[in-house]
Amino acid sequence: MSTTRYLPAETTSFVGRAHELDGIEKALADSRLVTLTGVGGVGKSRLAVRAAARIAPTLADGARFVALAPLRDASLLGHVLLEDLRLADQHSRSPEELVAEWLADKELLLVLDSCEHLVEACARLVRTLLDAAPGLRILTTSRQGLAVPGELVFAVDPLPVPEPTTDGDAPAAGDAVALFAERAAEAVAGFALADTDRMAAAAVCRRLDGIPLAVELAAAQLAELPDHSVYELNDRLQHRFETLVAQSGTAGRTLPRHRTLRTTIGWSHELCAPLERLLWARLSVCAGGFDLAGAQAIGCGVPLAVERVAEVLAGLVTKSLVRKHPDGLGGERYSMLDTVREFGAHWLYELGEETEARRRHLDFYRDLACRADTEWVGPNQVSWYARLVADRANFRTALRFCLSQGEERTALEIVGSLWMMWIGFGYAREGAHYLDLSLDLYREPCPERAKGLWLRAVIGVVLGDIAVAQHISADLRQYAQADGDATTRLALDHVWAISLVLEGEHEQATAAFHAAPDRPPEHGTYQATWCMLRTALAYAHINRGELAMADACAYEVIEECERRGDVWLRGYADYIRALTALTTGHADEACEHARTAITHKSPFHDGLGVAMTVEVLATATTTTGRHPRAARLLGVSQRMWHALGRPQFGAPEIIEARAATEHQIRAAIGDTTYDTEYAAGRAMSPDDGIAYCLTRG
Repeated sequence: MSTTRYLPAETTSFVGRAHELDGIEKALADSRLVTLTGVGGVGKSRLAVRAAARIAPTLADGARFVALAPLRDASLLGHVLLEDLRLADQHSRSPEELVAEWLADKELLLVLDSCEHLVEACARLVRTLLDAAPGLRILTTSRQGLAVPGELVFAVDPLPVPEPTTDGDAPAAGDAVALFAERAAEAVAGFALADTDRMAAAAVCRRLDGIPLAVELAAAQLAELPDHSVYELNDRLQHRFETLVAQSGTAGRTLPRHRTLRTTIGWSHELCAPLERLLWARLSVCAGGFDLAGAQAIGCGVPLAVERVAEVLAGLVTKSLVRKHPDGLGGERYSMLDTVREFGAHWLYELGEETEARRRHLDFYRDLACRADTEWVGPNQVSWYARLVADRANFRTALRFCLSQGEERTALEIVGSLWMMWIGFGYAREGAHYLDLSLDLYREPCPERAKGLWLRAVIGVVLGDIAVAQHISADLRQYAQADGDATTRLALDHVWAISLVLEGEHEQATAAFHAAPDRPPEHGTYQATWCMLRTALAYAHINRGELAMADACAYEVIEECERRGDVWLRGYADYIRALTALTTGHADEACEHARTAITHKSPFHDGLGVAMTVEVLATATTTTGRHPRAARLLGVSQRMWHALGRPQFGAPEIIEARAATEHQIRAAIGDTTYDTEYAAGRAMSPDDGIAYCLTRG
């Protein structure tokens, strides 16, 4: 298994800094908490990623990276950790507790990137995690230290720059000059730094204090200059700095490094065309990146026409102010570095357009959420999953804006439309967070509130808090009785019946299920609700011994999913078919259905659906006599349940079935072999565990 698979891929080359990597490695040997500090743009994040990649192979559990730059709400810090560590957010305990418990037995390096805007919250979190996990080391990046006992602060210096020569010869290449040459070659096709240009390039880098981001931005400006002259670039930059010094009354004194970077960004801003400056400012409201459609919706408006946004955005990319990278779906996404985005946000405020830009941002992401809701049960689920996960920071930003503006009904609309993300992608507690805020603040009867109540009850079920689900169901029942809408009644039947299933009240649950409509609605959230309800009904039939009826329900769901092109919901029906095949003595068939279910569920990181199915696969495997493999599968499933936080979902039937399977395996191969295979399964990463489940060994 690669120990660096959870680290960001480097999109640019890494220049120099071998001595700093050595220093960070030594610092982490001396202290369990090391913070890389330095001015913005000095390369702390890039250095942290490279250091983690270097150290990860020496640790049993490698390294993990958590990006905090897009996060502005400290109360969601634990949720972000759960997401980036790929731990399912399906438990009623706090996210910080779950992360601490997961890390307790790990030998791992955790990188927390960009802590400066969340210093107090990060300091509390770091203390909690280090106390809970003796094998944990933490590497943070921040413009200031966290002031945690035992913290070792490692100051990241700018890249070295060669000193000017006295004999007129070109200076030897320094790391900053090497970076300048690389970025200039990216900006200007065929560019190569000639020896005669090295003195001017070194002067540019010296004036920029060797700050990597400043050097990169300056190099990108070569594309805008006649003949791409390094000497002209140096002259223009010198004039810009001398003007600033004269205006600020600090002539003769060296500018501090943070002002050097701000001056360089400001110079880049001045060299932008007016429409580029405007688009830069407007796009600063985006968190965690954006795509072209988002840029067009948020960036357009007088005097920037929507049809010109792509052209203007390309100009910002050329100037290295916006970065472009593949989105994994055949398209492209864009992002800004924090320091560049901060400058744009300041300019947006000065323009007086902040509220207007945030309103366009809200409108775009509300429409995106509603479109995802409408199209989710269909053939494009995998691409929708990738899109929603990529934009989760933007959804947070939109929801915070709604709640700050007193628009709780709109917040309910967005949260309700993203139901699949909360209950299917492992972000249940975050969904509960926004629902609790919105439902508490907006109490007027409306479809958005009814949907919010349904979703909060379902999240209660997912979190294993049946009492909360039933309590909320009572509010939904009052609304359903007053409203009389069939879809609201379907939502009520769903949450009430599934809570009965989890309590083992299968007879009552079956009666509640049969009160629901025979066919799903044609559009919207509740067509998925119908499929989930029919799947739960099939599970109740299994537990009552009504296997033919269970199979019939599963086939209904499969037919509906095939008609619509859905795979996520179908995974639950495949799980039911695996259960019925196993119960009727067709173990090999059960294995095939289980693998099909895992194939359908795993692209969405649906930890709950996969964990339940692996349990069935383990039981079917031991029934076929492959006991060591079954023991390893139980280890795989238990790691997944551990990530979910609530083993076996708290369902009595699943708990009993697992115990019976374990007993059967131990009786067949003995405790020693069982423990060895089980431990091997638990040691697998989620991806490796799923790959093992899908093989036919």
